[in-house]
Amino acid sequence: MNKLNAKKQKVERRHKKIRAKVFGTEEKPRLAIFKSNKYVYGQLINDDKAVTILSLSSMKVKGKTFMERSTETGKEIAKLALAKKIEAVVFDRGGFKYVGRVKAFAEGARAGGLKF
Repeated sequence: MNKLNAKKQKVERRHKKIRAKVFGTEEKPRLAIFKSNKYVYGQLINDDKAVTILSLSSMKVKGKTFMERSTETGKEIAKLALAKKIEAVVFDRGGFKYVGRVKAFAEGARAGGLKF
């Protein structure tokens, strides 16, 4: 088994554990994050109806470094959520460790006004 497969399997295993505990409702949707090598994506999801309420990626956000773009993406998704009268969410880090861009995204969302 090569290193890439082992890393993917660890992320998938963590994600399954997280998803077993985290569930989004209409009042408190799930804020799911996905990070690729270039961008960070965030979605607010209502798991009761299996509907994505809103989504945003760092492609549309200005910033120089990955960390700046991640923080700004978190702030933007918080602003859009507050416009839809969503103040509290459940954070789903998608199997990624809570460091780096994931942490910057979460802190940006908190700075934007979301509670989790």
